[in-house]
Amino acid sequence: MLGLFGKKKEILLGVDISSSSVKLLELSKSGEKFRVESYAVEPLPANCVVEKNINDAEAVGDIVKKVLGKSRASSRLAAVAVAGSAVITKTIQMNSGLSEQELEDQISVEADQYIPYPLDEVAIDFEVIGESETNSEQVDVLLAACRRENVEMREDALEIGGLNTKVVDVEAYSIERAFELVREQLDDDKDDLTVAIVDIGSTMTTLSVLADSKTIYTREQLFGGKQLTEEIQRRYGLSVEEAGLAKKQGGLPDDYEREVLGPFKDAVVQQVARSLQFFFSSSQYNEVDCVVLAGGVASTPDIAELVKEKVGIQTVIANPFAEMTLGAKVNASALSNDAPSLMIACGLAMRSFD
Repeated sequence: MLGLFGKKKEILLGVDISSSSVKLLELSKSGEKFRVESYAVEPLPANCVVEKNINDAEAVGDIVKKVLGKSRASSRLAAVAVAGSAVITKTIQMNSGLSEQELEDQISVEADQYIPYPLDEVAIDFEVIGESETNSEQVDVLLAACRRENVEMREDALEIGGLNTKVVDVEAYSIERAFELVREQLDDDKDDLTVAIVDIGSTMTTLSVLADSKTIYTREQLFGGKQLTEEIQRRYGLSVEEAGLAKKQGGLPDDYEREVLGPFKDAVVQQVARSLQFFFSSSQYNEVDCVVLAGGVASTPDIAELVKEKVGIQTVIANPFAEMTLGAKVNASALSNDAPSLMIACGLAMRSFD
């Protein structure tokens, strides 16, 4: 069985392979306090990852090697994640007296009832959540299955880059883990918060809704920062690289804010509002306590204020590192700028300390 939930105690590098970049993060921990030891982000060539599926493991592996060198991280063990849309999860009930091995044997026999793919094409893992609410003699077991090729492409890319994959997680669970660090920054001190985390990456927007710190809903949509890059390219006749750089560093013509960035911000706000509407219409919820913006697009100036204005809900930018100390290898201002896009990498690096 594959370690979707993994058993380990070594330092793992959190490696997030998105559609536009590879992000690597190394944490250490002393007592309850985390420390960022090293991190790096490196853009990916166009189309080697499309909608979170790796098309070219060789090209991704080269970028992993680059990001590893740039970060100067000491570990060579990694945790990586697959997208939620690639994973089927199901909670099943099983007898509470079974050992881990007996559970594994029984799940292997019964898995085809729950999984719509041929079993030789999937990687399966499980985690016992706790006693079943309906029957005290049974336990609830979370079953996760993912197409093997999705897992293997990630493992191959990391291996080419010089890393050994120890844990394959699910993006939504990584975000859930990292949210524990963001939670302390919220105005609301209620225990049972309902929080919408909107992760807007290069091509995909993922909404994860957490109730009482557990993921109850996720949805992916095609929308992201790439639309802004493409509009910059089109309007100012730049290459992809130039447009990406100008977006981050500035230096664009005077009409950029008004003609290009303004309409893109409006589109982001619309997207967040629409994602929330989808959630409300497909659940018994009709409000959330807070919106947390993550992903590269969350670094866009004023975006939290605009979202708050539109949806009327406390909105914050995700920064899982706000309370952490930084190692000598870490550039504080770069980390602060990249923080919202490092939620998944952070949740993965935290796997070292489970």
